[in-house]
Amino acid sequence: MLRFNILVLVCISYATLLFVVAFWAEKRAEAGRLGWLRSPLIYTLSLSIYCTAWTFYGAVGYAVRSGLEFVTIYLGPSLMMIGWWWILRKLVRIGRTHRITSVADLISSRYGKSTTLGVLVTLLAVIGTTPYIALQLQSVALSFAVFGVNDPSGAVLPDLDKTALWVAAGLALFTSLFGTRNLDANERHHGVVTAIALEAVVKFIALIAVGLFVVWGLSDGLGDLMMRIDASPVAQHPIHGTRWIALTMLSAVALITLPRMFQVLVVENSDESHLFTAGWAFPLYLFGMSLFVIPIAVVGLEVLPAGSNPDMFVLTLPLHFDQRVLATLSFLGGFSSATSMVIVASIALSTMVSNHIVMPIWLSSRSGGAMVSGDVRGVVLSARRLSIFGVLALGYLYFHFSGGSEALASIGMISFTGVAQVLPAMVGGIFWRGATRVGAIGGVITGFVVWAYTMFLPSFGPAAGYTAEFLAQGPFGLTLLRPQALFGVEGVDPVVHAISWSMALNTVVFLVGSLLSFPRPVERLQGAEFVNVFEHSGSARSWSHGFAEAEDLLVMAQRILGPVEAQNLFQSEAERQGKEGYLPDTTPAFIERLEREMAGSVGAATAHAMLGQIAGGVFVSVEDLMAVADETAQMMEHSSQLEQKSVELARTARQLREANEKLTALSIQKDAFLSQISHELRTPMTSIRAFSEILREAGQTGDMDAESLERFSSIIHDEAQRLTRLLDDLLDLSVLENGQVSLNWARANLHDVIDRALNASSEAGGGNGLVVRRNELSEHIAIETDPDRLAQVFINIIANVRKYCDAETPVLQIHVRRTPDDRIQIDFIDNGSGIAKDKQAMIFEKFSRLTDHAKAGGAGLGLAICREIMVNLGGSISYLPGQGGAAFRLDLPRVRARD
Repeated sequence: MLRFNILVLVCISYATLLFVVAFWAEKRAEAGRLGWLRSPLIYTLSLSIYCTAWTFYGAVGYAVRSGLEFVTIYLGPSLMMIGWWWILRKLVRIGRTHRITSVADLISSRYGKSTTLGVLVTLLAVIGTTPYIALQLQSVALSFAVFGVNDPSGAVLPDLDKTALWVAAGLALFTSLFGTRNLDANERHHGVVTAIALEAVVKFIALIAVGLFVVWGLSDGLGDLMMRIDASPVAQHPIHGTRWIALTMLSAVALITLPRMFQVLVVENSDESHLFTAGWAFPLYLFGMSLFVIPIAVVGLEVLPAGSNPDMFVLTLPLHFDQRVLATLSFLGGFSSATSMVIVASIALSTMVSNHIVMPIWLSSRSGGAMVSGDVRGVVLSARRLSIFGVLALGYLYFHFSGGSEALASIGMISFTGVAQVLPAMVGGIFWRGATRVGAIGGVITGFVVWAYTMFLPSFGPAAGYTAEFLAQGPFGLTLLRPQALFGVEGVDPVVHAISWSMALNTVVFLVGSLLSFPRPVERLQGAEFVNVFEHSGSARSWSHGFAEAEDLLVMAQRILGPVEAQNLFQSEAERQGKEGYLPDTTPAFIERLEREMAGSVGAATAHAMLGQIAGGVFVSVEDLMAVADETAQMMEHSSQLEQKSVELARTARQLREANEKLTALSIQKDAFLSQISHELRTPMTSIRAFSEILREAGQTGDMDAESLERFSSIIHDEAQRLTRLLDDLLDLSVLENGQVSLNWARANLHDVIDRALNASSEAGGGNGLVVRRNELSEHIAIETDPDRLAQVFINIIANVRKYCDAETPVLQIHVRRTPDDRIQIDFIDNGSGIAKDKQAMIFEKFSRLTDHAKAGGAGLGLAICREIMVNLGGSISYLPGQGGAAFRLDLPRVRARD
C-alpha cells in the first residue's frame, strides 16, 4: 500500500509542476513567443474543465445509482458543440468584438451596459457556483481520506474539513498568482490555460488507465465484462424520458452559462477558427472520459466490500488490488479534475465581482469620480485577488455547513440549475432585439428565487429550515407552496421539478417584461449590435461629441490601461485623424474605441460608467436609428457610403486647414529667423570690427594699458566663437537634412551616454538647481549608435529644461524602457507648465522659437538638429502631450539597421 505521507509529497510535487508550467507559459507569452500556446489543441484541452471531479469520480457513482442516466452529462455538451455550434460562434464573435470579460459582462453590456444586471448575474453566478466548488473540495478531501484508511502505517484518517480548508487555501494562492497578473481581456491567462491543458491530459490518461485495468486486469476481456454488465444492478435501472431530456438540456446549457466554461470558451478564445477543431475534438474527449464509467461501476460493485462509496470506485479499485502507481495516477487525475475547475471558476467569478460590484461601489464612493487621483489598476487587481479568496471561502463554508454528505452528482445538478437561470436573458439578448433590461432583470430574479427555494436551500436540510414537515406541508401550511410540489404538481422528480419551474417562470417573466417595456436608446443600439454582430464590426455609437477633453481622457486611460498602453492608443488615434503630435479629437468613434479598450480591463458596464462621468450624455445619430430600425440593406449601404465620404471630406478639410496654418506659421517663423540670423551675425561682427579698430589705433599711438588690451582681445575672441557656433549649427543642420552626415557607429552603454550628457549640461549650465530623477538600472542597455550624436540630442533637451522649465524647483524625470520589437524609448519629462498646444506642432521646425529671442539666447535650431540626428540614427523624437510638463520621447533601434 502507498503511504499517506508519500501521497502528500506526490500531490505537492504535482502542484509544483503545474506552477512551473504556468510560470513558463506566462514568460513565453510576455516575450511574445506564443506559438502553440494559441493552438486549437490547447484551446480544446482547456474546455476539459467541464470534466470536473463530478465526471471523474461522480460519474461512476451516478451510474451505480441511476444506470445510464450519467450519459446525459456528456451528451448535452456534445450536442451543443456539434448541433448548436452557430450559437457558440456568435458568442465568441460578440466576446471578441465587444471585449467581453464574463457572463455578467455579456448580459449587462447587451442590455444598455446595466450595472443592476451585472450585479444580479454576478451574485447568481457566485451563489450558483459555490456548491460546485464545494463538490471539488469534497472530492479531493474524500480521495485523501481513502488513502488515509488504506495506509499500512495506520495513519489517522484525515479530517475532511481540515483537508478541504488546506486545499482551498492552496488553490486560492495559485489562482491569485497566475489569474490576476494583468487586466486586459486580450492579454489572456496563458499560464493558467496551459496548466489546465496539462491537467486535461493527466485526468484523461488516468481514467483510461483505470478503465483498461478493470476490463483486462480484473475481467477476462470485453466478453466477460458484457456478461457482468447484464447481470449487474446497474443495467436494471429504468430510463425516465422526461428526466433524460431535462438533464441533457441542463448539461448543454451549462457549456455556455457556467462562469468557468464561458471563461475558456469565449474570453480565452484567441481565434474564432479554433471552434472548428473543438467542435469535433471536444466531443471525442468527452466520449473517452465516459467510455469506462459502466465497467468501473459494475466491477466495483462486485469486488469491493458492501457499503463502499461508489463515487470513489475509480480510486478504491486500484487501492484494493494494491496497484500503487495506478492508484497514484488515479488520485492525480481526480486532483486535476477538481483543481482546474476551481482555478478557472475563481478567475471568472473574481473578474465579475471586481468589475460589477467592487468597481461601481468604489466609483460611487469617490467624490472625484473617474478623475480621482490614483491608479485604478491597483484597486481592480486587489479586488480580484480578494474575490478569489472569498469565492474559495464560500465553497469551503458550503462544504462545511452542508456536511459534505450529498452525492457528487446531486451537488453538480444544484450548481448547473442555478447558473442556467441566465439562459433566457443571454440567448434572448443575442437573437431577439426586442429583449429589454426590465425583462432580463425580472427573469433572472424570478428564476433565482425559484431555484433557491426549490433546490439550493433544501440541500442544507434542517439547517436551513427544510425539515420533513416543511417539505410535506409547505410554509405556514400552504401546500401549494411546497418546495418540491409547487402549485400542487406532485409526483415529479425533484430535480426535474426545480429545473422546469425555475426555467419556465424565468422565461415567461423575461418575455412578458420585454414586451411590456420599451428599451432605452443605448439598449436598442446594443441590441442591434449583438443580434447583427456578423454585420457590424464595432459597438454601437452612443457618445456625443465635444463633452470630454482629451487630456482628461488620457489621465483616466493611463490609470486603467497603464501609461505606455494609453499613450500608444492616443498617439495612434491622433495619427489616424491626421493630427500627429497633438492629442486626438474626442470624436464619438474615438470614445467608443477607448471604451472598448477599457472594457477589456474593468468590464463594459464599469468602463461605460467611468467615461460617462467625463464625457457626459449620449446621443443617437441618424445612422444609429437606421441600424436600430433595420431598414433595407440598400439604405444601410447608401448611408454608410455617405458617412464615409463625409468623414473623409472632414478629415481632408481639417488637414488642409492645419497645413495652411502650419505654412503661415512657418512663413512668419522664417521671416523672424532671417531677421534673427541677420541680428546674430551682425552683432558679433560689429563688436569684432569696433574693438579691432580700437586696438589698431592703440597700436599706432601706443597709449593703451595691458589690462584694456586683454579685455578688448577677449571680447573679440568670444564674439568670434559665438559667430563660429552659429555658422556650425547652420552647416550641421544643412548636412543632416541632406543626408550627407558621416556617423561614427559604435557599441555603447546607454547609461554612459546619459551620464555624459548630464555632466556636460551641468557644467555648461552651472547647475541651475535642476533635480534629475532616473532609474539607472533600467538604463544599462547595450546599443549600437553614434554616441556623440546621441549625446548631442540629450544635451540639447536637458539644456532646454534648464532654460524653459518655469517650476520653482525644476525636476527632470528620465524614463528608459525596451519595447518588444527591440527598440529603446527614452522619455524626458519636466515639471514645468509645458509647451502651449498651438506651438507643439512647430517646435521641431528649424525656424521655430519657444519664447522671445532675447530669453532664448540662440537661433532656435536645437530641436530641428535633434530631429535630423534622430532620423539619421534610425529613430525619431516627438513631443508627448498630456504629461503635466514638457515631455519628449526619443525612439531608436537598439541595433543598427543593416542595408
